[in-house]
Amino acid sequence: MHMVLTDHVRTLGRELLERHGERVHKIAIHAGFTCPNRDGTVGRGGCTFCNNASFSPNARRVVPIPEQIAAGRRVIRRRTGARKYLAYFQAYTNTHGRGLEELAALYGLALAEPDVIGLSIGTRPDCVPDPVLDLLAGYQDRGHEVWLELGLQSAWDVTLARVNRGHGFAAYRSAVQRAHARGLRVCTHLILGLPGEGPEHARTTLAQVLELGVEGLKFHPLHVVRHTMLAHQWRRGQYRPLTMREYVDQVVDLLECTPPEVVIHRVTGTAGTDILLAPAWCAHKWIVINAIVETFRSRGTRQGSRAYPLRRLPAPVVTPLMQQARS
Repeated sequence: MHMVLTDHVRTLGRELLERHGERVHKIAIHAGFTCPNRDGTVGRGGCTFCNNASFSPNARRVVPIPEQIAAGRRVIRRRTGARKYLAYFQAYTNTHGRGLEELAALYGLALAEPDVIGLSIGTRPDCVPDPVLDLLAGYQDRGHEVWLELGLQSAWDVTLARVNRGHGFAAYRSAVQRAHARGLRVCTHLILGLPGEGPEHARTTLAQVLELGVEGLKFHPLHVVRHTMLAHQWRRGQYRPLTMREYVDQVVDLLECTPPEVVIHRVTGTAGTDILLAPAWCAHKWIVINAIVETFRSRGTRQGSRAYPLRRLPAPVVTPLMQQARS
């Protein structure tokens, strides 16, 4: 994230720099995992918005993990000068469909690199059984940096059903509580602009997540990419993406209500122009980040400037409008 953003937001880069005394950068890894929402474990077809190539630069091919790290290392050293790295197991669900020994072998390949100081494991809340959490906690106990990244997207079960997530908020709550019982740090992924949701839904989601005491957050705008159910819905006029102004205002509103100690891993997300259909602004990360910074500046605010959302909210209520959208 751009250094100017750190004037307003506690970024992951700043957090790692302060704790490790030097720059630490993520290297994205595709380790050949699939997803329980694609392989029939909980569903077929995946989430309505998911073409994983839009989230992971390595999702189209699987090469040996040491080669992926070497390639990432070359790019990052030229770009940022960082010489310590987190292996970010990013594509699909990186705790699913493999036995514990195989998981340990894959994670071990990354940690065997002398400049890889830890792991960031992207997965789903319904794919973190206790033995997997024990494995990750063991790495942390041995001094590695470990982040468990859980894709929640929304705390509203009606929204999760609408986008075919295959799990509800209860699975997320359980995953966070069990991770925290082992001392693991959790980063929660949230998507703004989901079908049927507005700013009030995002505020309630944030409050539900903060109530569980998560250590990190990652914000994404929902973008429409090729070969997805969302693309069909968009073409039929059944879905309207957020404008950049709407997204920027929403994400700044949420960050202003986020406690200053929560680490922000990402404030926006992009997709390549080869698969992106809409909105066009999702191809331009720095334009969005600069707009977020400028909005903070114009408001004179930063992360945590406003009162945090109420911590004791009831479970999200299905409104008549949402009930209509579900049908």
